[in-house]
Amino acid sequence: MTPDDIGARLVELVGPGARFTETYGEVTVDVPAERWVAAALAARDDPELELSYFDWLSGVDQLDAGFEIVVHLYSVRLRHRALLRTQVSRIDPLLASLVPVFPGAGWHERETYEMFGVGFAGHPGLTPLLLPDGFDGHPLRKEFVLASRVVKEWPGAREPGESHTGTTRRRMRPPGVPDPEEWGPEAVAREAAPDGSVPDGSASDGPGSDGSGPAAAGPRGGDGA
Repeated sequence: MTPDDIGARLVELVGPGARFTETYGEVTVDVPAERWVAAALAARDDPELELSYFDWLSGVDQLDAGFEIVVHLYSVRLRHRALLRTQVSRIDPLLASLVPVFPGAGWHERETYEMFGVGFAGHPGLTPLLLPDGFDGHPLRKEFVLASRVVKEWPGAREPGESHTGTTRRRMRPPGVPDPEEWGPEAVAREAAPDGSVPDGSASDGPGSDGSGPAAAGPRGGDGA
């Protein structure tokens, strides 16, 4: 079957509200959230599709549009594949679990719950998988504060608005990177200063910044000790 054939067959099986797109030879079938489990069952059990191999499941934060949940399925015998995708609200996001259909989805749903905060109704136990106990927040949500980006500049690729030619448009902060004037060491120093100014070096002061303290010790290897 071609990607178009797979998409058309899944749309036929899922019914109203389903549609498919084909990009670079890969088919993605969008289904209503209330038909999520039915779509996975149809993909697995239909003899023309036999998409019985669960590969992975994850989420995408689409900001105001909510969260996309995507599952990749493969047919070992027929050697074709498809992506099933659905959308849930940003407010109390909840979706039916695929564990009864594909038991291997259990860990993937736990990770998606942990990283995006999307719940899966019927999952046997959405316990922490990767993050330490007591961790607050969902790191792959775009509003999650990336604190290290305030403390130091990004060492790799240029930010949006920067150019290798030296011409700079108005810089845009990536999602999750707060304004240093509103959050972080500079904001704290500015709030504490009587005149609202930032004392020199306040954003970089710390252990070892004056040549003393633990940070000044440097690597110990090769010192003969």
